[in-house]
Amino acid sequence: MAKAEKLVVEVVAAHNLMPKDGQGSSSAYVEVEFDHLKRRTRARPKELNPVWNERLVFPVADPDDLPYRAIDVGVYNDRAASGAASAGPHGRNFLGKVRVPAAGVPAPGEEVVPQLFTLEKRSLFSHIRGEITLKIYRINSGDVVVKSKPEKPAKAVVPGPEVVAAPTVTGPKKQPQPQHPVVTVQPPPPQPEPPMDIMPQPAPMVMKPVMHADPYPVPAMFSGPGDFSLKETRPRLGSGAVADKASATYDLVEQVEYLYVRVVRARGVPMVGEAVAEVKLGNYRGVTPAVPSHNWDQVFAFSKETIQSSFVEVYVRARGSDDHVGRVWFDLSEVPHRAPPDSTLAPQWYSMEDRKGQRGGAEVMVAVWFGTQADESFAEAWHSKTAGVHGNGPLGSIKSKVYVAPKLWYLRVSIIEAQDLFPMDKGALAIGRFPEFFVRAQVGNQIMRTRPAPMVSTRAPSSPFWNEDLMFVVAEPFEEFLVLSVEDRVSPGRDELLGRLVVPVSAIERRWDWKPVVSRWFGLDRGTGGGNVSGSNAHRFTSRRVHLRLSLDGGYHVLDEATAYSSDLQPTAKQLWRPHVGVLELGVLGATGLTPMKTRDGRGATADAYCVAKYGQKWIRTRTVVDSLCPRWNEQYTWEVFDPCTVITVGVFDNCHVDKPASGNTTVAVRDNCIGKVRIRLSTLETDRVYTHAYPLLMLHPSGVKKMGELHLAVRFCCGNVGNMFHAYVRPLLPKMHYAEPLLVRQVETLRFQATNVVAARLGRAEPPLGKEVVEYMLDHRSHLWSMRRSKANFFRLVSVLSGPMTIGSLSGHGIHRPLEVPSPSKAPTSHGDEAVSCRWSYCR
Repeated sequence: MAKAEKLVVEVVAAHNLMPKDGQGSSSAYVEVEFDHLKRRTRARPKELNPVWNERLVFPVADPDDLPYRAIDVGVYNDRAASGAASAGPHGRNFLGKVRVPAAGVPAPGEEVVPQLFTLEKRSLFSHIRGEITLKIYRINSGDVVVKSKPEKPAKAVVPGPEVVAAPTVTGPKKQPQPQHPVVTVQPPPPQPEPPMDIMPQPAPMVMKPVMHADPYPVPAMFSGPGDFSLKETRPRLGSGAVADKASATYDLVEQVEYLYVRVVRARGVPMVGEAVAEVKLGNYRGVTPAVPSHNWDQVFAFSKETIQSSFVEVYVRARGSDDHVGRVWFDLSEVPHRAPPDSTLAPQWYSMEDRKGQRGGAEVMVAVWFGTQADESFAEAWHSKTAGVHGNGPLGSIKSKVYVAPKLWYLRVSIIEAQDLFPMDKGALAIGRFPEFFVRAQVGNQIMRTRPAPMVSTRAPSSPFWNEDLMFVVAEPFEEFLVLSVEDRVSPGRDELLGRLVVPVSAIERRWDWKPVVSRWFGLDRGTGGGNVSGSNAHRFTSRRVHLRLSLDGGYHVLDEATAYSSDLQPTAKQLWRPHVGVLELGVLGATGLTPMKTRDGRGATADAYCVAKYGQKWIRTRTVVDSLCPRWNEQYTWEVFDPCTVITVGVFDNCHVDKPASGNTTVAVRDNCIGKVRIRLSTLETDRVYTHAYPLLMLHPSGVKKMGELHLAVRFCCGNVGNMFHAYVRPLLPKMHYAEPLLVRQVETLRFQATNVVAARLGRAEPPLGKEVVEYMLDHRSHLWSMRRSKANFFRLVSVLSGPMTIGSLSGHGIHRPLEVPSPSKAPTSHGDEAVSCRWSYCR
């Protein structure tokens, strides 16, 4: 049984506070809230750089739940200590706040360093400045706790701050730094090799989470094997610790409650032109786009944890005007609750008040209700945490979306032979130059060509013979054309066009098995080659034709991922699909300790993170959590599973469209930054069991492997039919066409490169588009390139496998000798996301 722990928040000092007492000074005290408990320090009168050195102690009910909790620290000016005559029982002024995620709190016995935090505003109109220095750590309940005797009675929410003996600090102390705290890291030992794919094991995992001292890790090399380990978490899913499927709609994520306000339209408004509707809740304000018809139909979502008012107001005003023409407000205590599968709440007409408080003929249609992220309006709603994002473009890029990748086909072009091909240069044969005929084929951006036709004594030079297959990747719906051009290599760098053929891809025959389609002769149209065509050649030009066999092969699975990490192994033709074996459910809970990716408004480093998950043809993107290094998404998605020996890939990215102005230069491409990705192999999951783990996000940099944070997921694989599951394990991994007409490894790798480009182009045409850099990173676009680091890693793996037999052979054949020294795996170059070449093309289980 784990020991009970306590959380200690040591308030050291504050610096450069804002004067609030009207005399150029402040009497500051600090109030800390954790797990619905509040404690405060004594007030330091007339001091803009106060020093407290007080320790506030909070009980920790569940240490494993700390990654999902936060510590709220507020600094206030005590009006009574300042001598204000009008100071009441709650007379205080706001001086700043800090929200510290509890995920990085050091465990008992770990090193504790002071951390400097920049005070943040409470609202847009708050005037604050300064920093605060804190020490946050955990202790065991058995440690000696000494209560301090305050100098004078303090107006604490919980009487008497508790003081404990600080844990022993080992190693050199770190000086406070501005903006965000930085962890002092000793020179790292040889780097451990990160796993190629991260997966939970079927057996229950019992491991102690390793907490970092820094809740906002900076991009620095982490040391120690625990930093790269998989950690089991115990979040409160659904309505309990681990809720069953029938308890809630979203049972793999935490239930988060939202206030939804749907503004539909207005009538009887005494204005001409464009009007906007404004929804105001405390310090949060959401505005609809300006429309002349007064028909907005927009939903606003306010997180319940950020609500600071007891009522919500809806205003209607002219565009660009500060005066409203109508107002209606709702008491939050009277707002109904809705939970799916209940039908949506019907909006109603409400009479609005004018600026004088009189109700006239203006009305607005509004619906207000409380719901969770399971509500249908959640994905398309405007969220209160994105209040600082302006413009239709950035707002569209931060919403959650589901994308369906196009169905990919292999296009096989078999070029057999041609007839009546004469070079444009009539004297070519006379001077002894034999024509070098070849065929160039193009589909979209994919271009391939045959080898020059060899000269055969049994065939005339005008009838070349190739019998060569060219493979392309095309996607439904088939919009491209197959363009074939027969050319003659006159000299190096100079080709003459002899004829061209254009065939719509949609008109090509489809096949499901290895039986070849019927070949056809196609006439070549007049080309636009370099030379003039004489009269005799013009008559022969009509007889020029090419013998082709064209087919769309639906019996293959078009690989857009590496075989070892493929998420789908079904053939392209839906007629060949087998029944699904189960359902995969993924709960994207949140992330902790993300590496800062940008700076904003002088408030230090931050990130605008979102997740992308890919399994089969279905891609999902969560909403973007703006300005947070510990985002919480709590979104749940499902996929049908046709083969248990597949892998789901989840990546985390930083949204760079948030800071892009709405009227910015559209010619400059904005690329989202990659933070990291993890892979989960479904064959390692027990059916109907919920796995909750924190997965390390690793990224390969020139200096080595770096940890970019941790991603918290909940995964469950439900088996629908045991018979289909057993049958999936006994059949081959890939469809039959891969064995009947196998493709070369080099050919498959080239086609996978083309497939990635096709998928990226199609998903980039969605609205909002899924960036090309996101698709390429999720599909390991450049993994086909040769890598020295990957080659060394494979060499060390090969040496470690052969070291045993070589050692035994040396001992048995020549007596006892010194065994073969194998480099430690920690010394081998590693690359997170680089696949092992030895297992890349394992076509069978």
